[in-house]
Amino acid sequence: RLTMDPHNSAQDIHRCDLCETAIVHSYCDFCHVNLCKPCVVDHISDGYDKHKIVPFKERRSTLIYPKCETHPQKMCELQCKDCNNISICSFCTASEQHRGHIFVQISTVYKAQKETIEKDTEELVNTLSPTYEEIARDLENQLANLDGGYEKLTSAMSKQGEQWHREIDIVINKMKTEISEIKVKHRDILQKHLNEIKQIQSLIKQTLRAINEIEKSTEVSPTIAYSSKIREFSKLPPKIQVALPTFIPKPIDREKLYSLFGQITPLSTATEGKVLSLNQHKTSVRELLDEPKIVATIQTGYEYLRNITCLNEDSIWTSGETNDIKCFNIKGSLLQTIWKQSGKFPGDIAVDSDGDLLFISGATGIVNKVKYGQTVELIRLLEWTPIKLCVTSTGDLLVTMFSDDETESKVVRYLDSTEKQTIQFDDEGKPLYSGNGMIKYITENRNHDICVADCGAGALVVVNQDGKLRWRYTGHPSVTKKKTFKPWAITTDSQSLILTTDRENQCVHILDQNGQFLRYIDNCDLRDLSGLCVDNDDNLFVCEYYKGNVKKIKYLK
Repeated sequence: RLTMDPHNSAQDIHRCDLCETAIVHSYCDFCHVNLCKPCVVDHISDGYDKHKIVPFKERRSTLIYPKCETHPQKMCELQCKDCNNISICSFCTASEQHRGHIFVQISTVYKAQKETIEKDTEELVNTLSPTYEEIARDLENQLANLDGGYEKLTSAMSKQGEQWHREIDIVINKMKTEISEIKVKHRDILQKHLNEIKQIQSLIKQTLRAINEIEKSTEVSPTIAYSSKIREFSKLPPKIQVALPTFIPKPIDREKLYSLFGQITPLSTATEGKVLSLNQHKTSVRELLDEPKIVATIQTGYEYLRNITCLNEDSIWTSGETNDIKCFNIKGSLLQTIWKQSGKFPGDIAVDSDGDLLFISGATGIVNKVKYGQTVELIRLLEWTPIKLCVTSTGDLLVTMFSDDETESKVVRYLDSTEKQTIQFDDEGKPLYSGNGMIKYITENRNHDICVADCGAGALVVVNQDGKLRWRYTGHPSVTKKKTFKPWAITTDSQSLILTTDRENQCVHILDQNGQFLRYIDNCDLRDLSGLCVDNDDNLFVCEYYKGNVKKIKYLK
């Protein structure tokens, strides 16, 4: 018991647990009580033989061993290694059951476990508990700010709606002004013709009055001088019918209206995995191997191998400059072949999260999907030619394409067959991509960046999910890589690393998500590189165009 000594208030004094007044002198290591000298006798007077009285400074130094189930009068001070570390007494060691077994002192195990407990306590108190508190505070802050964030989102959308209403009002008022102006012109036309008719009517009345005078008169001269005006009046003016203008409303295309109004980006959940130790925090980031290595080679049989895509090494889809698409496993066994019915060879291939194959059907402007063995037309483009495609983490489809006159290039995002987003210009209205019909492979990074290998521009062009330019990469200065950087295929991995094939310099560039060059893969005897992809386990697959080989390369530890 810990109390404050009134005579020495600067420190705490331990008191006897029995009398609660005297200063402690001893300690019962079996009952775990503080004792003064007089109370020691009272404590052991009950005749119980297990009391262990020690000086107070040596308290808790005596181990309390468990009783032996076989020999109740003995305490278990050993463990049998050969019997699943059960506790045994000294008598048990001589029994037939434990003959020849290995024994360890329980005190040794106890000491080791105590050390482990101390370390665990320190790590729980100093590392894990504060980390979880930090995570909890962060989540609580996110929850606290949730309503405000969504209110801002709704407010931004409402402001856009108000702007649209203002613009619509402006359009309507402009049209009303146009109608008023047309109405004035309409009235002027009708009034002009009415005035002409009234003038003729006045002449007819004058003529009738003159005729009446002649009819009543017997004078010869007016009658002889009379000249008929019937022929003049018989030339009737054309009957004017000025049609009212009409308003032809255009049908409201809700999908197009939705895309024009704006876009709500999907939820983006970023997770950070951690393995915490006593002295340091280790993230789950995988490091690059010092020397990447080839672990498998697949011979596809293509004379000109162009594209590859896969989720895992059990189903690797490939295509070349023929009208078939082949699926292999990592052992090189051909599992399936899909034959295109017509057109040129496939422009590109991709697989979605369900493992369904998508492919561009040559130069026909059609993107197809193969599901349950049936090929279904997904997208048909007019005036644009699709080049390359990829499936995003949210299931959208990103397609690079160029205009039929090969002067413009852009990226379009689709949900199934519906166009959701177009990426073509930067904030200054300048084209993001080179305007030509050259290859432009595309992939989405884990942070939702959209990465395009623009071969014609000699650059990787990376924009965020809203289509805003983040950075361009035009190669890395190198003594050995002297040819112009012309990126071909592009892919990303679970670490958000970006990998692109450099056909001119026969290597693969690896960059981080911010465009920082990390290293080359140039030691795997790679030749005439074309397509490449990374599966869900971060295995890299690279195509060799002329050899028709796929090389599986391990590049992460």
